[in-house]
Amino acid sequence: MSDRVTAAEPLSAAPANTPASPHVDAGDAGYRKDLKSRHINMIAIGGAIGTGLFLGAGGRMASAGPSLFIAYAVCGVFAFFVVRALGELVLYRPSSGAFVSYAREFMGEKGAYTAGWLYFLNWSTTAVADITAAATYAHFWSLFSDVPQWILALIALAIVLAANLISVKYFGEMEFWFAIVKVAALVVFMLVGIFLIVTSHDVGGSTPGLANITDNGGIFPNGMMPMLLLIQGVVFAYASVELCGVAAGETENPEKIMPKAINSIMWRVGLFYVGSVVLLALILPYTAYTGDQSPFVTVFDKLGIPGAAGVMNLVVLTAALSSLNSGLYSTGRILRSMSLAGSAPKFTGVMNKGGVPYGGILLTAAFGVAGVFLNFVMPEDAFELVLNFASIGIIGTWAMIMICSLLFVRRAEQGRLVRPAYRLPWAPYTQIVTLVFLASVIVLMWMDGGIGRTTVNCLPLIAAALVGGWFLVRGRVRETAGKQD
Repeated sequence: MSDRVTAAEPLSAAPANTPASPHVDAGDAGYRKDLKSRHINMIAIGGAIGTGLFLGAGGRMASAGPSLFIAYAVCGVFAFFVVRALGELVLYRPSSGAFVSYAREFMGEKGAYTAGWLYFLNWSTTAVADITAAATYAHFWSLFSDVPQWILALIALAIVLAANLISVKYFGEMEFWFAIVKVAALVVFMLVGIFLIVTSHDVGGSTPGLANITDNGGIFPNGMMPMLLLIQGVVFAYASVELCGVAAGETENPEKIMPKAINSIMWRVGLFYVGSVVLLALILPYTAYTGDQSPFVTVFDKLGIPGAAGVMNLVVLTAALSSLNSGLYSTGRILRSMSLAGSAPKFTGVMNKGGVPYGGILLTAAFGVAGVFLNFVMPEDAFELVLNFASIGIIGTWAMIMICSLLFVRRAEQGRLVRPAYRLPWAPYTQIVTLVFLASVIVLMWMDGGIGRTTVNCLPLIAAALVGGWFLVRGRVRETAGKQD
């Protein structure tokens, strides 16, 4: 029996005390198991360290002050819950379709359709944010300062697209070294930061230490509300943590690799995100940071070490390209899973000889081209605009993962399947609390006014587009299921 029929049929026919047969997703066929343990581990790291930290932390620090570390810590906990829930589902059944495949199993094709297109909304807009960030970083060097931002964005997209279309092995190697660069840079920054604080070394006329916090309004210099309002942007910083779940479908022995990779995310969040923000607050007053420059570049720039700021800027440029590379990779796999079910265009299900679903990758890249146009017409606001829409996609994706996790746990309690030993702790309360948190982020976006409120006001349009899209594809979904029967 086909995976489509399996997805649609209730599992109640199975005896109450007998686990159901594993769901089979046709979208998992054709991939090569070329990702090794080191790839998955570094993909997990790279997913937790990206543009949201390297570029976004500057503007957020300027707005909320040192309290930003609290926002990163809180969002990091919920990000860990999401990836831990996804990890349990991965060990139950690894799939390159990831949460779309799980939504198909537990919620039917409508659930898979919704999860997939929300994820596409996430990464298609994130791709715009990434190429915008890359162009912004490139302007740091005088060589590119006179080059229009949209041209730099187009170059960044072309380079990463070409590299992503080769094979998953090359993707894994690229992400491995991208992650190595990011981690090494953060380690160096933290070591330098600790040295500056311990020695009270002058940084651009400021003496590092606790006084940079206490003498500038404390942890909440502008009150608590700015920190709360920034949470929706901080959620964006963790947008790639679910990537390791997608990559699990192209690795051997995921039951051994995934738990280690996922568990390590928690301490990495604490060390790299929270630790870095605390050091930034101690090294310079929060007013020294701006939204148009990486805060790490700001620190090295004010130190006056020849070439140091340039090297750090190259690192954050790498982070932007890494995020773009990850987005093209993951949406290609998700769209292929949807295409073979009939809920995405047929061309997104096509693979090349290297086992790469290039159709879906090209579709995401096409939206990146739209981002190039956005950089042309509104270069100053492009990053903030797409960040808010990406946050909507992220929130929707995380919510779908937690709903799938809830339904998974319920079926396990009914004896219809068996949960793996690696589990999301405190279920089902963890899922419920996380869903409440995600709903509160939407409320905070609306309270923030401006682009955030405009984005929330667009939710009915997004919902209408999803409903309208379903009516357009449902005939093909049923036809596909019938052919597979």
